[in-house]
Amino acid sequence: MDPAFPELTEDVIDRMNGAEPRLRSVMTLLIRHLHAFVREAALTHDEWRTAVDFLTRTGRMCSDTRQEFILLSDILGVSMLVDAIANQAGDGITESTVMGPFYAGLQRELKKGDTILLREERGEPLLIKGRVADASGAPIAGARVEVWQAATNQLYDVQDGNQPRGHLRATFTTDEHGEYEFKTVLPPSYPIPNDGPAGQLLERLGRHPFRPAHVHFMITAAGYRTLVTHLFLAGDKYLGSDAVFGVKPSLVVKAARQAGGMTLRYDFGLAGS
Repeated sequence: MDPAFPELTEDVIDRMNGAEPRLRSVMTLLIRHLHAFVREAALTHDEWRTAVDFLTRTGRMCSDTRQEFILLSDILGVSMLVDAIANQAGDGITESTVMGPFYAGLQRELKKGDTILLREERGEPLLIKGRVADASGAPIAGARVEVWQAATNQLYDVQDGNQPRGHLRATFTTDEHGEYEFKTVLPPSYPIPNDGPAGQLLERLGRHPFRPAHVHFMITAAGYRTLVTHLFLAGDKYLGSDAVFGVKPSLVVKAARQAGGMTLRYDFGLAGS
């Protein structure tokens, strides 16, 4: 059977003749796929109104400290797909993963070896250290290493009014050997915020909202591609079912037990810009 109203799709596309070329190209693909989806699903008026209401509620959940559209993109696997296309790794280059919705901008700058805690946590102490290098293994001095993670109550500071802002977040600069080091606490696995449309969709789909335990990193250096990634803790029960599809085997690490806590070493490799 011929598609319903094919002339409508072509009319919408033809009216974009004055658009900038890249915008026209992307929007042409979007319109063709969206119209094809509507035809194939044979959407009813009620179903389309439900979809519009869902997107409206998603927008209303967004704030300076919460981005529900990022959560939606994450749980549908779109964030990871965009990342995979934009940031292909190679020999000596650390794989990237999703930014997530809880990055809160550049944080206080600390010295090598400082703690990122602003209050005590009941979890096990963790020392994270390593080196930042280029693809050949040469150290990168002066790289900016931003880190952030959830507290042991499974919440980030921006979610929890009882945490001081900036708790478990910090910025470090690699030394002349490209090395970084900081003290923290073992992160927990945690559920993404599931009190909004994204969480409701997960429930309707029969999926859980949990992410495996991890620490976020964003590493920038002049002349290199910015790296956004996580380190995931080996043994976490959600590694194979991360709600946002962010786990890559190369980013799963095992902490070693040392006197006074756990130690984790990871060397990052940056791609040239």
